[in-house]
Amino acid sequence: MFFDSHAHYEDRRFDEDRFSLLDSFKENGIDYIVNIGTNLETSKKSIELANKYDFIYATAAFYPDEVLSLTEEDFFKLEKLCENEKIVAIGEIGLDYHYDDVPKEKQIYWFERQMKLANKLDLPVVIHMRDSTKDTLDILKSNKVKGGVMHCFSGSVETAKNVLELGYYISFSGTVTFRNAKNLAEVAKIVPDDRLFIETDCPYLSPEPYRGKRNSSLNLIHTASVLANLRNTSVEHIADITRNNAKTFYNIK
Repeated sequence: MFFDSHAHYEDRRFDEDRFSLLDSFKENGIDYIVNIGTNLETSKKSIELANKYDFIYATAAFYPDEVLSLTEEDFFKLEKLCENEKIVAIGEIGLDYHYDDVPKEKQIYWFERQMKLANKLDLPVVIHMRDSTKDTLDILKSNKVKGGVMHCFSGSVETAKNVLELGYYISFSGTVTFRNAKNLAEVAKIVPDDRLFIETDCPYLSPEPYRGKRNSSLNLIHTASVLANLRNTSVEHIADITRNNAKTFYNIK
């Protein structure tokens, strides 16, 4: 029924019950999961999970916070990881200006390098954008790739329209269920059916009523229910269109 387009099941918070949880998903209506890499270690672990489970796929990349000491050797290793047949995208990549841990110039450099890698490998990209709207959109406009999705979108309606004009998908996480997410609710109403994703970003961003607790794909139903209400449709319709969109985007037959 559901396609969780962005998850982190390699995270240590799943160490105690990771495999029993994953084993339960088929009977609970979770058809597909894409596990997202954020550095070499998590990308490798994502591939390991994808190789173990036929319904899990993986991405590989360096997250903005991971590029401070990134080397050309690391980048070469990333490209080699992408040769695995279960790798379906480069991500998550992008810019995060919320903290000052990594200089903007370094983030921009490696973001553009990874966009070029995606173009070279003919893979779509999964984009992280936090407090960096203008620079992110400028880079997306100047670096054409096979396709892209704005992971865990949190921007304005205007930003969403700019993203859609670029041909990107917009993905909603549990944050759309938060009581103070009024701007995000307006965005959820204007995204076309064929550009909509849902995700958990688990173990982060649990939807209401589980906000603050560990998230998992079992909670997608809550995000889908809120989206269905905002878009005046059914949960089944949200599940169908987001599953089909993600399968097309990630080239899953």
